[in-house]
Amino acid sequence: MISNKKRVNKNKHVIKLLVAIFLILQFNQLFAQNKPKKSNRLGRELGIVEPKDSLAKENLPKITDYLIISYANDTTYVDTTLSIKKEYKFNYLRKDNFGLMPFSNMGQTYNSLTYNFQNTNLMPSFGAQAKHFFYMEVEDINYYHVPTPLTELFFKTAFEQGQQTDAFFTVNTSPEYNFSIAYKGLRSLGKYQNILTSSGNFRFTSNYVTKNKKYNAKAHIVTQDLLNQENGGLQDDNVVYFETGDPEFLDRSIFEVNFEDAESMLKAKRFYLDHAYHIIKRKDSLSKNKLNIGHIISFDDKYYQYNQSSANSFFGDAFKTSTLKDRATLESFYNQLQLNYSNNILGDLQFNISSNNYNYGYDKLVVLNGERITNRLKGNIYAAGGQYHKQYKGFELKGEFGVNITGDFDGNFLKGTATFNLNEDIAASASLNHSSKAPNYNALLYQSDYIAYNWQNNFNNIETQQLAFKLKYKNWANITVDLNTINDYVYFKKDEISLQVRPFQNNATITYLRAKFENEIKVGKFALNNTVLYQNMQDDNHVLNVPELTTRNTLYFSSHVFKKAMYLQTGVTLNYFTKYYMNAYNPLLAEFYVQTDREFGNFPRLDFFLNAKIRQTRLYFKAEHLNSSFTGYRYYSSPNYPYRDFTIRFGLVWNFFL
Repeated sequence: MISNKKRVNKNKHVIKLLVAIFLILQFNQLFAQNKPKKSNRLGRELGIVEPKDSLAKENLPKITDYLIISYANDTTYVDTTLSIKKEYKFNYLRKDNFGLMPFSNMGQTYNSLTYNFQNTNLMPSFGAQAKHFFYMEVEDINYYHVPTPLTELFFKTAFEQGQQTDAFFTVNTSPEYNFSIAYKGLRSLGKYQNILTSSGNFRFTSNYVTKNKKYNAKAHIVTQDLLNQENGGLQDDNVVYFETGDPEFLDRSIFEVNFEDAESMLKAKRFYLDHAYHIIKRKDSLSKNKLNIGHIISFDDKYYQYNQSSANSFFGDAFKTSTLKDRATLESFYNQLQLNYSNNILGDLQFNISSNNYNYGYDKLVVLNGERITNRLKGNIYAAGGQYHKQYKGFELKGEFGVNITGDFDGNFLKGTATFNLNEDIAASASLNHSSKAPNYNALLYQSDYIAYNWQNNFNNIETQQLAFKLKYKNWANITVDLNTINDYVYFKKDEISLQVRPFQNNATITYLRAKFENEIKVGKFALNNTVLYQNMQDDNHVLNVPELTTRNTLYFSSHVFKKAMYLQTGVTLNYFTKYYMNAYNPLLAEFYVQTDREFGNFPRLDFFLNAKIRQTRLYFKAEHLNSSFTGYRYYSSPNYPYRDFTIRFGLVWNFFL
């Protein structure tokens, strides 16, 4: 039975989605009514039908005119093709999720099969990292410049009573000003008890440049709410029924879970502005100098909350028996002032200074075993940094550094990259990254209604060094190798006394090697796409565990059909990773923790897909984990959390060009 609160949440997301779609349709209608007649042929130019008037065709926008601008000002354009990479990105994250193990329901978390220790952050992260796979950071927000209004609609079926949608619209009201509005929503009940997910991500972006090109500004507003019911996984005595494939338990809702009255929520809003004024602007390719002043201002307000109706012994003793609520908040106000100078000989130089006012904590004090646990970590951090970029013929050099000058958190990083392009097909690069950063806020301070989940720690900074190499051969393979050393690593694990999860700091050095190989072999209309990841961990305390081998192999067929009215791709994907001590999941903290009791893995996952493109619409059909019933019921996303069974799902991505 769904409570009134659940209905309110459901109605709230439905209303937001309907409002977003309504606005998009209204904008489409407005611009459709006011556009000149020759723009009626734009859709034909973009792949629907070739225009008959060859002179008009020359004046129409091309697909390469629909620009996507990243936060770092890297520019690409809208891609409406159908490819195997699009197949890999047709998921809730809308990005390639190789190296991530999904949970059974959409919108749940992912277990990490690999880690990247490259870091350029000076401040601790919030915590509740299991919720942040779906959280849109500043780096995830794009800006746009389009000759005509552009709309994209994304739809994908979910697991029982729900769906995922992502509606997006952007338009240039003038050559100088663009805005976009988007809403990504999900509701999925799931196959197991108390595992519903409901999320919403609203984005508004704005991109402006003056006519004389001396001032430009990018801004966005993002609001996000990510709700998950938490069931704690299968009860231990029910695991055997799952692994033996007991026919009575093929209806997954029959399984007994650890609790049915808990939910977690991550909610956040962000206001962001990045603008610059050009004091000396390069007029042409012969100009030698360019000078501008830049400013970034950002305000983030987020909280993580865990609610449970009744105390459960799963988390040990509690201060109270009912209506438990843990809530951690973080407010962060960030300013950065930049001085950017470019010279044809020296390259691009930047010097910046920044301030970060932070306020993390709780609304109460805790006294435990005679010791007082504070409720707030707050203060100001002042930092300095810089960047360098130089490109000369086939060589490209990049450098970046940052250091906290004053404040309660020490931190610094240094990153350098050198790239050499041997020719148009072959490129090699090497990079070095050093980082020293405080552990996440929830490892330093945590308060809960559960007694064992209250702590205040004074950990050392986590020190990491990474040496990485990349080799790209356009027509053959991409190879990436990185060697990492990690000191004072902070992790979560069960305490031997309380048997509850808490943070610890490793006192030994961890050496971590990764080697990734990607290639595609094509023979006629058939292709074999391969991604293989090898990992080797030298870790005496076994606090960082990964599978030795992770692989994804896709054999597929591509062809135009029906007199080229449709482009078709169909094939089979195999995902596999070797056995290892997979991290367990703690829903109270929304964190994964180390366990060394049992190894998981060594099970294949076969997916059959059939995708098609008709004009500007991409259709996706997939039979997921089609081998689940005959290769053994030992597939897990995390201990006591089974991976999803065989299921059939479909969806589409549809672009409109006016």
